[in-house]
Amino acid sequence: MTPIRLVFSTVDKFDTAKALARQLVQEKSAACVSIVPNVLSIYIWKERLEETAEWLLIVKTADDRLPALMKRLKELHPYEVPEIISFPIDHAFPAYLDWVVAETRGN
Repeated sequence: MTPIRLVFSTVDKFDTAKALARQLVQEKSAACVSIVPNVLSIYIWKERLEETAEWLLIVKTADDRLPALMKRLKELHPYEVPEIISFPIDHAFPAYLDWVVAETRGN
C-alpha cells in the first residue's frame, strides 16, 4: 500500500469540474485533479432511469488528507448525493508518491 489515494467524482458541467479541481488543488486537499470528459452515467434516481453526460474527476491526494478532501468535496459539490469514492494505490512511481504527499501539505 502507498501513502496516496485516488478519489473519483462526477459532475454534469465542465465549468463545475474545473472549478472543483482548482479549489481542491489550491486548498492543498489534492495534489492534482484530472478531468475526463464525455462519461455517460446510467442510473436510477428518484425512481426514474436517468442517462446523464458527465465529467469524471480523478483526484490524487495523500491518504491522511482523504477525510478532509471528502468533506470539502461534499461541501463544494452541486449534487444532492455526489459520487465520492476512494481507491487505495498498491504501487506507484516513488517520486510521484513523494510529489503527491508534498503537494497536499500546507505552504
